[in-house]
Amino acid sequence: MHDYRRLLDRHGVTWGEQLIPYVGEVHTSAYLMNGYDYWSACFRQLGGTRRDMDARMGELDLDGVVRDALGGDVLDNLAALRLTPEGHRLEARTLAVLDDAPLSTTLLLDSGMPEEVTVTVDGVAHVVPPGGAKLVAITSASTVIAGERIDLGALARRARAARVRLRAGFPCRWTVTSGDGQGWYPRGAVRALDARLRPYFHGDDLEIDVPAERLTVSVTRGMEYGSAAVDVEPAPGEELTVELTPERLYDAAARGWYGGDLHVHLNWMGDEPATPERAAAAQIGEDLHVLNLVAGNVAGERVYDRELLEEWVGRDLPWSDESHVARFGVEYRNDLLGHFSAFGLTGLPTRFHSGFGDSPDAHPNSVPLAELRGLGAVTGYGHPFHTDLSDTDPPDRAVAAGRNCSAREIVVDAALGLIDSLDVLNHSSIQATAVVYRRLIGAGNRLAVTAGTDAVLSISRRGTASSPPGWERVYAWVDGPLTAVSFAEAVRRGRTFATTGPWLELDVGGHRPGDTMRPAEGDTVTITARTVGPEVEWLQLRTADGVIAEGGPGLLTAELTVHEPTYVVAVAGGGPHPRSMHPGGAYAHTSPVYIGDHVARRADVEWCLRWLDLLEPLLDADGTFASAAQRAAHRDVHDQARQVYRARLRAVSGS
Repeated sequence: MHDYRRLLDRHGVTWGEQLIPYVGEVHTSAYLMNGYDYWSACFRQLGGTRRDMDARMGELDLDGVVRDALGGDVLDNLAALRLTPEGHRLEARTLAVLDDAPLSTTLLLDSGMPEEVTVTVDGVAHVVPPGGAKLVAITSASTVIAGERIDLGALARRARAARVRLRAGFPCRWTVTSGDGQGWYPRGAVRALDARLRPYFHGDDLEIDVPAERLTVSVTRGMEYGSAAVDVEPAPGEELTVELTPERLYDAAARGWYGGDLHVHLNWMGDEPATPERAAAAQIGEDLHVLNLVAGNVAGERVYDRELLEEWVGRDLPWSDESHVARFGVEYRNDLLGHFSAFGLTGLPTRFHSGFGDSPDAHPNSVPLAELRGLGAVTGYGHPFHTDLSDTDPPDRAVAAGRNCSAREIVVDAALGLIDSLDVLNHSSIQATAVVYRRLIGAGNRLAVTAGTDAVLSISRRGTASSPPGWERVYAWVDGPLTAVSFAEAVRRGRTFATTGPWLELDVGGHRPGDTMRPAEGDTVTITARTVGPEVEWLQLRTADGVIAEGGPGLLTAELTVHEPTYVVAVAGGGPHPRSMHPGGAYAHTSPVYIGDHVARRADVEWCLRWLDLLEPLLDADGTFASAAQRAAHRDVHDQARQVYRARLRAVSGS
């Protein structure tokens, strides 16, 4: 942690990582949450395509990107000094400070001047180019000179202090806000915001210094609980005890189901290097049964938390108990071929990434996948696709050009039996990922639905990345006690559903997800799906042929007459809801119940073959290789997958 603190102190939130597009996004994310569009502001500066942006990041003025994306707004952590020919003015959201404590914030120097302007902040001169912008750290006690001293009185208002003590009876997630939405935290706590801009922290029996004014206190504990809230108004100097307990909506473990987040970073750039103790507080405070903390790189050779992986590989982390398992795993990363996570490792891998900086795409993802599988890991592609895709679309947009982290090799690795799952629940396009998932299982691949949030505990303000681990979960039905081994085995067997919050059950003639049933041709089976959760608005039952029944939440049944091998999945969803932190709203998707041993539909197999054809020009255009042999290795594994799909196509055709 000391090394990461030094990186933060020296380089800021990017910790010295090479400035590639998503590193630039992290650099600006503390200011561009809540719908402010970093990418559009970048393109307005640079023009061109995403591929152009990859090569031209060094030309970007990221302070200008923040200014342009905000479009004149100011934030709780960003005031603006507008420099104009008519005069200079300070714009700010006034925040409360307790007694004489100064407010720390950022000042945007926003120039509308035709010439460069020098602004002095606490004795340091900052030159702002004509029409330019610059971000400067200040406090409400700073001295700012722009021709004359700027009055900073609008930054802060003084409030008399009180204290609240929070008790739920068990660790929870708490939010304490003033009437204007300003958040209050225990001393020393990370000042985290979730994707809905709600301040939060974890624990129980906590003391917080607050203003002596009207406050709202709310508490929850992950997706199996509702929330409870109360308004209080402590008197100056008073310590007020608030006892508040969230209501339980469902108890998954009591039914043999355990929820996990298979993709969480302890450290991965950010404003506050994270300790294992913070991960423990988040896991227990969210009642997240399984937590996979992944070691991984960002844009270069450094692999964050590698030392912790080396120390703890194959062992539960110290806070694990009979209903909570925490492990260190790996995120293997190649921005062209896709990123995948590994849970349940019994030993250390030799590869963590490829294709970054001067490193070539030296091997297909199938190589590290085979190694990780040999080390006992369950593997799954994460945050796979970033564009919408309908059930009838060809795969072209999913395989579109550019090194954008899409899971392009999954069609290969699924055919070769090297990948166990796909994070249908992720921070990118759930809808597109669900389409790809159903195409893959319809083409004869057996993959489990999983979930990985990509939460980063070292980042406190970045939408879903700064939301608590487990805001999406994969629930796996475990036969016996919960262990890393039993959970991984349940995922391998497809005994899963993934959710942003709703509970979703599927029963197909007495079988649950992951099962294979073998009725005779012409038999009729009864399918039932059930949901629990206030955010559910619709429910679907789907086979390889598409939707066979849909209706409102709660309970949905259908009859299916079997004529050929197929699968059945249940899907539930709804619009934006306080319980869902995904911008697309509420969603849940089961793994299949397979009807027949060999589900392979012509349309889905041909769809996967089309995908394979698209990989070759993609690698020729965007791949980097040190030798012809490296390029040939990718082509060879594509050909192996092509042979698998063609064999399935022949079986479907009966020839």
